[in-house]
Amino acid sequence: MQKLVERFLKYVSYDTMSIEESSTVPSTPGQLMLAGELKRELEEMGLQDVSLDGNGYLMATLPANTDRNIPTIGFLAHMDTSDGASGANVKPNIVRNYDGGDILMNKQQNLVLSPKDYPELAEYIGQDLITTDGTTLLGADDKAGIAEIITAMEHLLEHQEIPHGMIRIAFTPDEEIARGTDYFDVEKFNADFAYTIDGGKLGELEYENFNGARADVVINGRSVHPGSAKDIMKNAMLLSMEFNSMLPPFETPGHTEGYEGFFHLEKISGRVESASMKYIIRDFDRSKLEERKDRMRKIAEYMNDKYGRDTVVLELSNQYYNMREKIEPVIHVVDNAKRAMKEVGITPIIRPIRGGTDGARLCFRGLPTPNIFTGGHNYHGRYEYIPINSMNKAVEVILKLIEIYSN
Repeated sequence: MQKLVERFLKYVSYDTMSIEESSTVPSTPGQLMLAGELKRELEEMGLQDVSLDGNGYLMATLPANTDRNIPTIGFLAHMDTSDGASGANVKPNIVRNYDGGDILMNKQQNLVLSPKDYPELAEYIGQDLITTDGTTLLGADDKAGIAEIITAMEHLLEHQEIPHGMIRIAFTPDEEIARGTDYFDVEKFNADFAYTIDGGKLGELEYENFNGARADVVINGRSVHPGSAKDIMKNAMLLSMEFNSMLPPFETPGHTEGYEGFFHLEKISGRVESASMKYIIRDFDRSKLEERKDRMRKIAEYMNDKYGRDTVVLELSNQYYNMREKIEPVIHVVDNAKRAMKEVGITPIIRPIRGGTDGARLCFRGLPTPNIFTGGHNYHGRYEYIPINSMNKAVEVILKLIEIYSN
């Protein structure tokens, strides 16, 4: 599927990094530029009902080619990339027939992608890989998903003898900053269920994710000259440290895995007079998420009792919930994805998502949407890579899923 690789390499040339501080939708203009290119491509392919709205949501339809009563399936991917590394001027390297050793990504900077650091590379000996040049991320999250979905649609357009029901596809902005479904029109999309093609390594299938909340903490201090500060100064930075010290030290991302939740301090800034901290709070059990939120409330109450009213101002907000409760009543979407993988020679890897997806939010808006692999590794950083064979397999899984629902 040479076109698959060509598409992917074209898409990663667009800088589509999303920016949380932006107030526009989408948050960056590069996303609209890519959306315009994708719209043109979908129209030229012959897909119908191609629409791109002002917020950067692109949708299209592959009409049914049979009169049988087949559910409408949706496939989604997102256009933005993380701000974990630059997405500008991406220079992909294609490593042919990987030999299992170190990959020199950038000779000038002596940047190496090594199996010593990333042992999963050993699974791809003999395969072709796409890496970065070590100065940017690659963008397989989620431009690989876009390329895979479009390639699957192209295959069905070129092989009209393959029966299928109506298929809807959508490409969304700002997933990386948790706004990917803010303006997604579920009614317009009009699918019975859908799949995000937004997972990691070959075989990943995910239908449960963290419940997520965020905490914004403002510490109000009091600044006076340090020479006469006794019993007067309240150093907001020190109070921030005190607040954080009352959270469980081993319940952070660096100490947890699997179904273990955490508190994650994302950002801290301040001076003596005022300081602020931003946290994300995660747990697979919604009741435990509420316990974590209560813990932060109690810390704030304690410090306000100790240092004075409104010393700590805490704002808590929910971000998304575990999709599992919405997927289980329609578990066929998972069972058929497992079946599709097995029938194309892939062992499904079912694991909880230690994060959130557009699919999680869509589940709670009436569109059950589990998550399927794209094939990539080391997302959000300069050591990102994707095996070309894994991308091909993702296309095969999409096509097999459509076949399963059409029979």
